[in-house]
Formats: sequence, C-alpha cells, structure tokens
Amino acid sequence: MIPTTLSTENTPLVLQMSPALDMTDEQFFALCQLNRDYRIERNPKGELIIMPPAGSETGNRNFKLSQQLANWTDDNGTGIGFDSSTGFKLPNGADRSPDAAWMTLEKWNSIPQEQRIRFAPIAPNFVVEIRSPSDQLQSLQDKLKEYIDNGVKLGWLIDRKNHRVYIYRPQIEVECLENPTTVIGDPVLPGFILQMNTIW
Repeated sequence: MIPTTLSTENTPLVLQMSPALDMTDEQFFALCQLNRDYRIERNPKGELIIMPPAGSETGNRNFKLSQQLANWTDDNGTGIGFDSSTGFKLPNGADRSPDAAWMTLEKWNSIPQEQRIRFAPIAPNFVVEIRSPSDQLQSLQDKLKEYIDNGVKLGWLIDRKNHRVYIYRPQIEVECLENPTTVIGDPVLPGFILQMNTIW
C-alpha cells in the first residue's frame, strides 16, 4: 500500500491527508498493520510521517538500548517497557513510536484492555530516540519537546553522530551531555544506568 521506495536519501516521507482524508484512530492502526515494514507516525495536523526501516547498525544500537532497559525493567518491577514498534496516541492527537519507552504499572493498568491492543491513548513516563544517519537533528529535538509537552517525564535523544545525549524534562532546560560513558535515569527510572559503550 505504501510505496516501496521513500526517497533516494532514505529520509521520511510526509503525506498531507486533511481535509481530503481524515482517518479515524482505527483506520490509522489498520494502515500501520498493513505496512509493518515501515514505522508510520501521525503528527497533530494529521500528516503521515512514513519512515523506512532502520539501518542494520542503528537497529543493533536500538536493540542494545532496549536490552538494557528491559533488564532494568524486569529487576525493578514497577513498570512496563516497549520497543520501537509500539505506538502511543498523545494528548495532542499525534501518534508517535519512540525507539524505546517505559511507563509505570499504575499508568499501564489505568488503560482499558480494549485500548491496549491498539495505540494506547497515553504518554509514557520515559521515551528515548536514537538518531540514525538520515535523521535531521532538529526534527528529533522537536519530537522530544512534543513528548515532554504531552506528559512524558523524561526523554533522551541520543545523537550517535556527535556523541551527545540530550536530556529532556518538564519545565527544565534541555541538558546536553558530551560523550558520556553512562546516562542516569533517576528519578523517573530509579537506579537505571544506561551503559553507552554498546550504543556509540
């Protein structure tokens, strides 16, 4: 259904939908299920952002990050983690899929069962995005700001190209770490320390 080639530069394709076509949440979810080879997001204006699959190296780094977060989640026991194929319906109407996410069990249990099988209408407590070679830094920074504006308590943007980690929190200026060896998740992720040697 979605074109097999997005662009020669492997950058996201943006499709304007409104007012010609306004998809319901159910239709958008069905579209994503029919096109599993792509990560499809929807911004607050209803535009579709269609992203190609991650390159092998970026996919490996996503896997390593998710592995560390999953191990901590199992040990901590207070929340639930999600991988990059998970979509969330944010309060501003956008549908987003961070590279990894986490939320408390209390928040997860507040979501009706029938809403969990689609894109849960809730913002996670924590999100992380890893910049791939084709990603525009500004667009990812805008996305992290959107997460925070919609209820996320902690967001990390990992810029592998420049060995920087941008840390986003509500009502606090963005912090930039230069080539850190670890990134600490307290207090949102108490005791979680991301080891960066497998991410860079």
